[in-house]
Amino acid sequence: MKVITDSKKMKEILSRGVEEIIEKESLLKKLKSGKKLRIKHGVDPTGPSLHLGHSVVFRKLRHFQDLGHKIVFLIGDFTALIGDPSGRMEGRKPLTKKQVRKNMKDYVRQTTKILNIKKVEVRYNSEWYEKKGAEFLMQLTSRFTFARVIERDDFKRRIKEGVDVSMLELIYPLLQGYDSVELKADVEIGGRDQKFNLLMGRKVQKKYGQPQQDIITTPLLEGTDGVRKMSKSYNNYIGLDEEPSIMYGKIMSLPDGIMWKYFNLLTDIPLKEIEEMKEKKQKLLLSPRDIKARLAREIVTVYHGEKKAITAEKEFNKVFAEKKLPSKIPIFKTLKRVYPILDLLFDSKQVASKNEAKRVILQKGVKINNVLKTDWKEKISLKDNMVIKVGKRKFVKVKLK
Repeated sequence: MKVITDSKKMKEILSRGVEEIIEKESLLKKLKSGKKLRIKHGVDPTGPSLHLGHSVVFRKLRHFQDLGHKIVFLIGDFTALIGDPSGRMEGRKPLTKKQVRKNMKDYVRQTTKILNIKKVEVRYNSEWYEKKGAEFLMQLTSRFTFARVIERDDFKRRIKEGVDVSMLELIYPLLQGYDSVELKADVEIGGRDQKFNLLMGRKVQKKYGQPQQDIITTPLLEGTDGVRKMSKSYNNYIGLDEEPSIMYGKIMSLPDGIMWKYFNLLTDIPLKEIEEMKEKKQKLLLSPRDIKARLAREIVTVYHGEKKAITAEKEFNKVFAEKKLPSKIPIFKTLKRVYPILDLLFDSKQVASKNEAKRVILQKGVKINNVLKTDWKEKISLKDNMVIKVGKRKFVKVKLK
């Protein structure tokens, strides 16, 4: 595919969904040259799945791919054994090779929802690090000072508060930076929380006599709470592999204020059209619910197709607008006829722990056969086809054996 140098397309790619560019003039010159650039993005497989927060960068990669550039997707199967210290006030628990292999199993498959994977160069940094020994590590670390590596805010905060920083964590950004040397990256794209590591790539390339990669950082996407960045750790994520109905429901639960950022970062709806929706909302010509329904349809369509998005919308309206039961409800089979409510919620997998079950009950989030339950000590007399509802979206039907 010939590289596209259309100035209008380049302007949009370098503005929408972009927080910072280093060095912008250099990058523009490269893009206008017509050369096929190597655009790098690395992910450490510290968890088994990707979410919409990850998709912000992948969508930007797709935009460059559509211009004809080579996307290099690096899976940090070696560096994941150390763990990225970015944004953390404590060291990560080291992963085993078995855990890393399990986590990265579906990474590539999930990216096919956004990227044309047939045209992507997928690499693993174990390709080079497992062949290198102590001599390489001494050569790499000798090129940088402790003062330069310790510059990052994460380390400064931890040292100030007396929290240890391991030698492995100090080496991590050097290894991630060296990945750019092996891959001969022209550009690297990552979230703004990765800026230190991305800049290290430039510095390591310079030390090894390579042209320095340009950098694009993207905004961090807040999760469903509208406050903290999307993360499985905060349980505020929307997974790329989630069922259409679950994905749709989570998007509909977003705080009104965050939905515009989702439109901007997660859809291809023209910015002009988004501004028109904002104006209509301000004039009370369009309700927040209708706007979020449009957002939910757009996003679910990207990952599951238009047909499933329409079905998910109908199902959502059935449950939340018409107050009816979902078309499909998971089954919980049991021999018991009387069940302590905390055990019932936990055993039927509606909560992660009995403490959570107690909390949800006290928050008036549990209904059984549409009757609100407020006593966490209650023992429930089970009946066949009894329906348990936890929160707004969790349902389970009891089947007596």
